[in-house]
Amino acid sequence: MKVLYVITGLATGGAEMMLLKLLSAMDRKRFTPTVIALTGGELLPRIEALGIPVYCMDFQPGTVPITGIFRLVHLLHQLQPNVMQGWMYHGNLAAQITAFFLKKKTPVIWNIRGTYTDLDQEKLTTAIAIRLSAKLSRFPVKVINNSRNIALLHEQKLGYSSKSKMIIPNGFEVELFKPSPHAYRTFRKALNLPADSLLIGLIGRYDPMKDHSNFFHAASRLIKTHSMVKFVLAGTAVQPSNRALMDLISPLGLGLSVHLLGRQDNMPEITAALDIASSSSYAEGFSNTIGEAMSCGVPCVVTDVGDSAWIVGDTGKVVPPRDPTALANALRELVDLGAAARRALGERARQRIVENFSLESVVRQYEDLYESVYQQFKVQR
Repeated sequence: MKVLYVITGLATGGAEMMLLKLLSAMDRKRFTPTVIALTGGELLPRIEALGIPVYCMDFQPGTVPITGIFRLVHLLHQLQPNVMQGWMYHGNLAAQITAFFLKKKTPVIWNIRGTYTDLDQEKLTTAIAIRLSAKLSRFPVKVINNSRNIALLHEQKLGYSSKSKMIIPNGFEVELFKPSPHAYRTFRKALNLPADSLLIGLIGRYDPMKDHSNFFHAASRLIKTHSMVKFVLAGTAVQPSNRALMDLISPLGLGLSVHLLGRQDNMPEITAALDIASSSSYAEGFSNTIGEAMSCGVPCVVTDVGDSAWIVGDTGKVVPPRDPTALANALRELVDLGAAARRALGERARQRIVENFSLESVVRQYEDLYESVYQQFKVQR
């Protein structure tokens, strides 16, 4: 079966990485995937390295131009897919609109990866794409969302159709993200920290929704009683050269307690080196970094946004967003548990990911969906 993915872009991000993981684990005896990217990015050669063709349209970011639609139509006439899978807002729109012009009717599936926020906070082109998608959401045969909470908000707040909704959560590579005493030791050496240093991590790009300010204010409260704790942050633009980020840290007296690593390629090792992981976001969908931390046996403290509480279950702490005192208190509770109790909690966290959110089970859901849609469409024709 020829499955064509139309994705907004291939820069490194949670949505884009989930597509890469899906493509890397698909049964290539049953499926022949192809990717069309509206814009490029550093993941393009990684997908091509899987032996999967990638066509980059080189659109301006955030746009789907009329001339580009006709280029897409021409390309799709050549590729002749059996199923089209949109990925992210602009990718969904491009797949759906293009399908209207195809002579051979092709089923279109959407994948909404967005985090719902006030549309006034979005770029104009993104806000338009979200609104237009709501108008067209009755046309795809299925609309996948990786977050139960965000799917509901899209229906209630934005008017998305619920008739074809389904939830497929993110999947985690449990054999890649796993506990590692070696990573725990070597990472502390790399940072010139004592072997028994207690590390609390926040992994994610610099973005207002990630609410780094909330995390740093919680950190400043925590070190007043636990001065030995260190804070490790990694992600795009999470680095000392980010002036806005440094302006958050400097007034709080965190000083040498914070390590800003920027974007890293060895996230399984960094994540496995943590004692506690945190998410301080005020808006979130389905958090990859929290699931990856749990897969590494690291207990988590998260804000109650998106599906974070569902992911964590009873293996960590959940606090209200934008409440640094509550976040600090929850982190303090896990610090005070002691190493043995944290390890036990982390073991439960990993088991929860293995049983409910493994990549293998998630890929199987996608494959079963494609097969079902294709067979149903053949019957209708």
